Amino acid sequence: MKRVLVVAVLLTGVLAVFAQETRQPAASGERLFFPRNVIWAWAQFDIAPPHNEVDPNLCAANAGNYGGKDAPCNAFARYMLSGYLEFRPFARTPLRRLMFFGAPTFLFGKNVPQTLYTWSWDGIGWERSWGLGIDIGRGFEMRVTQHFLFQRFGTRDRYLGPADLGPNGPWGRYNAFGVRKYFGRREP
Repeated sequence: MKRVLVVAVLLTGVLAVFAQETRQPAASGERLFFPRNVIWAWAQFDIAPPHNEVDPNLCAANAGNYGGKDAPCNAFARYMLSGYLEFRPFARTPLRRLMFFGAPTFLFGKNVPQTLYTWSWDGIGWERSWGLGIDIGRGFEMRVTQHFLFQRFGTRDRYLGPADLGPNGPWGRYNAFGVRKYFGRREP
C-alpha cells in the first residue's frame, strides 16, 4: 500500500510538471534533441593527509591488529577522484525538463590506521550511482536514484582477512526517490 501511495504521489508531481509549463517556451529555431548545453559536469580530486585517510567501510578500524603493517585488509584511501555528469537530451517540449545523471567516486591508497601510512596509488575500488530527474519549477527537481555496492579492484576483490567488513561499502545498495532544491542558478 505504501509503494502505491509513493508511486501515485510521484506520478501526480510528474503530471503537474508536464501540465503546467513555468519556463518560457523554447525558441522556434532551436532543435529538438541535444541543445548546446546538453551536458553539465564537474570533477574533483582529493588527497587525505596521513592519520586522516578516507574509510570506505571495507575494513574494520582495528585492521592493524590482524597483521600490523602487513595486514591484508588495508583499504583505507589516500586519494579520491569523484565527479558528477548530468545529461539533458531534449531542447524543446516539456521533455526538456528531463535529465539523466551519474556520480562515480574512485578510491586509491594502501593504509592501515595507526599502523601503516603510505602514498601508494593502489586502486581500492569505485562507488557509483545514477538516475533521472525532472525539473518541477522554482528550483525543485524530483529524482530517482540507484546506488550500487562498492566495486573493489584487483587483489582487493576477494576476502581480505578477519578485518574485512564485506562488499557493502559506506552506503550499501539502495534506490531512492527524492526532491532536490537549488539555490542560485547555473549559467548555461
